[in-house]
Order: sequence, then structure tokens, then C-alpha cells
Amino acid sequence: MLHQSIALPRDLPRPQEQILVNITPQETRVAVLEEGIVQELHVERAASRGIVGNIYLGQVKRVLPGMQSAFIEIGLERAAFLHIADVLEQRQHPTEPQRIEKMLFEGQTVLVQVIKDPIGTKGARLSTQISLAGRFLVHLPQEEHIGVSQKIESDTERHSLKARLEKLLPAGSPKGYIIRTSAETARDDELAADIDYLSKLWSDIQQKSKTLPAQSVLYEDLPLAVRVLRDMVSGYTEKVLVDSNENYSRMVEFAEQYVQIAVDKIERYAGERPLFEMHGIETEIDKALARRVNLKFGGYLIIDQTEAMTTIDVNTGGFVGNRNFDETIFKTNLEATQVIARQLRLRNLGGIVIVDFIDMDSDEHQAAVLAELAKAMARDRTRVTLNGFTSLGLVEITRKRTRESLAHVLCEPCPTCQGRGEIKTAQTVCYEVQREIVREARQYDAKGYRILAAQSVIDMFLDEESQSLAMLVDFIGKPVSLSVEASYTQEQFDVVLL
Repeated sequence: MLHQSIALPRDLPRPQEQILVNITPQETRVAVLEEGIVQELHVERAASRGIVGNIYLGQVKRVLPGMQSAFIEIGLERAAFLHIADVLEQRQHPTEPQRIEKMLFEGQTVLVQVIKDPIGTKGARLSTQISLAGRFLVHLPQEEHIGVSQKIESDTERHSLKARLEKLLPAGSPKGYIIRTSAETARDDELAADIDYLSKLWSDIQQKSKTLPAQSVLYEDLPLAVRVLRDMVSGYTEKVLVDSNENYSRMVEFAEQYVQIAVDKIERYAGERPLFEMHGIETEIDKALARRVNLKFGGYLIIDQTEAMTTIDVNTGGFVGNRNFDETIFKTNLEATQVIARQLRLRNLGGIVIVDFIDMDSDEHQAAVLAELAKAMARDRTRVTLNGFTSLGLVEITRKRTRESLAHVLCEPCPTCQGRGEIKTAQTVCYEVQREIVREARQYDAKGYRILAAQSVIDMFLDEESQSLAMLVDFIGKPVSLSVEASYTQEQFDVVLL
């Protein structure tokens, strides 16, 4: 049974950060560095931009009363998914169960927003509660209350911000807003500009919904280079380096209008060496795709990402320490906490994460490791929940998943092993070939057989399995020849009847 969630500290000092923006016509990449070390990587490709935040005029394809959900066509390859929990009326009255079949019918048009990108074989996930993010505020045009980010913990500050916002809201306008953490340092004129921007945006969306056909996109979130300014730049940001003249101008223009704090931080990088290469980012990207992550003192992590969850296994490796073994384990686990927190951000791993720390007998050591992990994860921009050790010594982390992980963006399943991470041995394939020949011999009266296979399989037949091949020839009473097919993977083979 899992322990209760552990609160992450919110009052820790944050280091200065640099944001590097590398832009090509096909791809935008953003790296966030803290004290010179890469902590986050974001990649957006023009051909496959994420759609979280996009608003569509969807069309109901199918209503599933049994699952209390519906499939909505929004013009993508796969229909998107809407669950009753994400329907506005249910969210507004969570204690009063609603029935989706009473709200939606096939063919109906409905305003929806993407809250999760399509991932793997799953379509996008939708909500009918619209939210529009600004620099300091999130506008909820269908709501009539003002909320404050949970990261603003001071009651005095929360009340003050709500009172300021209420005074700034025009009479008769929708009063649904969430005050973001960045609003703590915002001036009234900056908040007013945000209100004006978001109000105009909502008005434009409403107008489009009346004139455009079903399955049309009504609003697309900002491109990554500009989103960085809105969502990432803070008082801790030292500078934003961008290597594109055109986008530099666009970013400065956006910052001057909406993110004043960022204007003086944006710099044009004009060095001869590529920006990411100059700061060692390319190497870090390769490391972030590796299964094994080495720790400084000889230990290592094994990170496995699956459809259901991500598992992280901590190992001592070659680290033996100077004292007793318990101390070695404790130090390895402590070091691992920092690396785990960084890897979650770097790889953008979301959903359930299970960490298998090296077993510790001391409750004091367990508490210290959890405290260090909580401290390390407190810097994460994404919502994270941390639970204590289970009876099996596992720690469960949940990290909000909205976009695909770095590996899913940059990689695809291996065509040789189909994503298993393993392939059949040459010997296994040899035995499969022999069974296939026996089957063929029973069905057809061929004059002989030719085996087409990879070099490694043919070599196995000529060496270790030469005797079994001779026995096969004797058994079927027909000749068998071997032929290397250079294009075949180790698991591929064909048996040709002669």
C-alpha cells in the first residue's frame, strides 16, 4: 500500500537559468540550462506540431453510454476522445452525476479543446471546458469565478491578487480566470493587457465557431519559440538566446506586447558554431535517449519507458564506498535522486513513474532519500506527485503528461526487434527454419530446398548447426542449399522450394 503524497518544498531558492532556442524551417528546439546543465529539452516539428491547447469545432461521431464517453471528429487521422469527467457541466457540478448520452448526440457540433496529444495508438483527449493561457492569467470564459495558482501559498498574496484582478475586469465580461504564479510580480497595466488579449482571443474564437464548418480548427496554440516567452521566462531567467534573425524579431515583438520582462533578456546568437553544439546540447540529447544513465560515483540508472509506465532501477555498479555497504547504498540512492528528477524533466516523462531504489534497512535513510527527491523535483514546471516507499521498497511518482516524451518525438520502434529491445538468436532462427522445411516437405514434393537468411544464420548452419542440417537432409531425403540475403534481419528467412 502506498504512503500518502509527500509535499514538495516551494520556498527553495532557484538557480539562474538560460534558455536556448534553435530554429530551422523544419524544427524548433529549446533547451533550458540551470547553472550550465541542461534540465529541459523541448522539440516541436513543423510537420507534427503538438495540438494541446488547440480549440476545434468538433463533430460527435459516436456516443458510448457504457463508458460515459464519446468519440469526436476534429479533422485528425483518429477521432478524439471525450470523457464525461471532461465535460463542462460535469466539471461545474462534480457531485451531481451527469449522463453523456443526455448531453451529446451523433452529428452534433461541439466546441472542444485538446488536453492531451495523440500518443501511440490513442487519439487526442478533449475537454469542453475552454481555457486560454496568457502571460499572467488563464482565461476560463465559461466560468464565473477567479482562482489562484496553488504555487502561490501566501493567503495574503492570494487575496490581494484576486482583489486586484476583480477591479481590473471590465463590467459585464466573463469573470472566469486563474491567476498564474508569474502574476505575483505583475503590474496592474500588465494584468489589464493580459485581460484585453484573452478577451479578444475568446471573441475571435466565438466568431469563427459561427462561420466555419464542423471539424475546423478555431485556435492554435502559439509556436514553441513564442510559447517559451509566455510560459518559461521568469525573474530567474538570465537570457534567452535565439539563433534565427526572423524569429528573434518575432519574439521581441511578442515580448514587447505581452511579456515585458523578457524584452531585455532576448539575445540574437550569431556565433559561427551551432548554438546547441556550442553548449553541448547535442551530446545531452543523445544521452537522454539512452537506457542507461551513469551516476558520478560509479552507480547507474536503468530507465525503461513503456505504454503503461516508466520504471527507473537504481544500481550501485562499481561504487563500493569507503565505509560499510549500507553507507554505499545510501550515498548511491541520494545521488540518484538528483539525476532522476533531472531525467524526468529532460526526457519529459509523464504518467506513472516507479523508482526502484536500492533497498535500505534504515528508516532514517529512506526519509532522507525521499526528502532529497522531493527537493530535487520541486523545480519541475510540470505538476508532480511523490509518494513514499511501499513495502517492496518502490517509490511512485506521477508527473502530468500533456505532450509526448522526448523519445517518442525523436525515435521510432526498431524495425529489427519491433520495439522489444531483443531479437531471436541465430540458433533459434536455425531451428525455426528446420521446422519450416519439415512442414514444407510433408505438404509438397519438391526436388530440394534453398534457405534464404541473414549472414549470421547461414554462418550458424555452416558451423555449430552443420550436423543438425545434415540430419535434416537425411530425414527429408532432399538436398538443402544455403544463400545469404544481405537485406534480411537476423529474424527474417525464407524457404524456397526447388
